[in-house]
Amino acid sequence: MKNFIKLLLILPLLNSSLFAQEETPSDTSGKERSFKIGLYIGSYFANKYTAGAYDGYGFDINGVRNSTFETSYMYQKIINEYGGGYGQVDQIAIALGVNSTADWSFTKDDMPVNMRYIPSFLLGLQCRYSVDKKNAISLNLNAAKLKVSGNFTMTTRPPSGSSQINNSIQTFGIEGGEQRLMIQVGYSRIIGNNEKANFFVEGGLNMTYSQFDKNEILINTLHIDLVAFYDYQGIQSPQTRLPRGMGYGAYAGAGVNITAGEKFTVQLLYTPSYEGIKIGNNPQLKWQHSIGLRAYYNF
Repeated sequence: MKNFIKLLLILPLLNSSLFAQEETPSDTSGKERSFKIGLYIGSYFANKYTAGAYDGYGFDINGVRNSTFETSYMYQKIINEYGGGYGQVDQIAIALGVNSTADWSFTKDDMPVNMRYIPSFLLGLQCRYSVDKKNAISLNLNAAKLKVSGNFTMTTRPPSGSSQINNSIQTFGIEGGEQRLMIQVGYSRIIGNNEKANFFVEGGLNMTYSQFDKNEILINTLHIDLVAFYDYQGIQSPQTRLPRGMGYGAYAGAGVNITAGEKFTVQLLYTPSYEGIKIGNNPQLKWQHSIGLRAYYNF
């Protein structure tokens, strides 16, 4: 990372010398509009590494991940709260279409193991200051609302007097929601001298604020919010602290820069980013990917 930062600092100086012979009189003729502001829309493909944070185990009041099945979100909700564990009506049995708690089971082996992020939209505000016709400093602010999806199982027993012999294993969905805000500060360079379209590359530092947003399950028609806990008076009780935080990394990018008249510039680009996502107990730098369209208005 330190070497990458040093490279970013000296890259503009290297370009001014290494690419000096590439410039022609036509490259520097006319006035270059220095400041550009624009919008970005694209698709964001999140690494599945942190998707496991939404697997139903959850976090305690200190923000530490619950380590046992008995302390997990899903055990507290399915067994205790909705499954008649506090002497209330067994809503799980009703949702499953069985008679009582004795006719269904949910164990550690039924917990989700296949959590994954769904590709999402990435929207952003883009700012660019051109040092000259080829080199620029950029500041990007991008946001994504992510959805996490997986499955878990429950077992129901055949009713008394039924001709069915074996237990029935049913599969249900579990979902999570996460918000990410990415701030990118970097350098970009246009490669080529065509008046309309050229390739470009970019790179810089990336800061990602991530926030655990929601976690919920659906058992047939019974919707259960895993992160909402209430006391005996029906008042929401703080039994969990949802993780959030700022992570640091780097990004790169490559694509096509298109001059669409005097006032507008359009860029088609692919951006891999090496992001630190502060969700879970052991956050690490992992690759994320995005592809999209960026349109600038030239001031």
